[in-house]
Amino acid sequence: MEGKQVQEDMEARLLEGGVRPTAMRLLISKFMLQQDTAVALTDIENAFAKVERTTIYRTIKTFEEKGIVHQIDDGTGIQKYALCEKGCKCDIARDLHLHFHCRNCNQTVCLTNYKLPHINLPQGYSSEDISLVVTGICKKCGL
Repeated sequence: MEGKQVQEDMEARLLEGGVRPTAMRLLISKFMLQQDTAVALTDIENAFAKVERTTIYRTIKTFEEKGIVHQIDDGTGIQKYALCEKGCKCDIARDLHLHFHCRNCNQTVCLTNYKLPHINLPQGYSSEDISLVVTGICKKCGL
């Protein structure tokens, strides 16, 4: 029953975001939901080796455009993706949060309870995105 509930929740979440819940989109969103860390496109490709790379790429780009996932530039040169919190609109004033990249295990995690503060820009400037990545050793590697 738990698996069915996850499927229904993901379908509802995709529909809320204006994304038609196809089988592939549900599989990718379920895969991302099961991850503790942000994932690179290659991680998703490896998990779905028999699926065309363009299908995976288009799915992730659709998710990103619709606010289902957000992209993280953690300084490694490889873009990573994580599911947005339920109700997130990736709004700069409300939804942006801290990310942590472990230099030992190379994993990046969303620290969603640590929201980024509002930043006042000088007149004539407008922000489109804000990213803050803290680099160090994660709790798993530091033990």
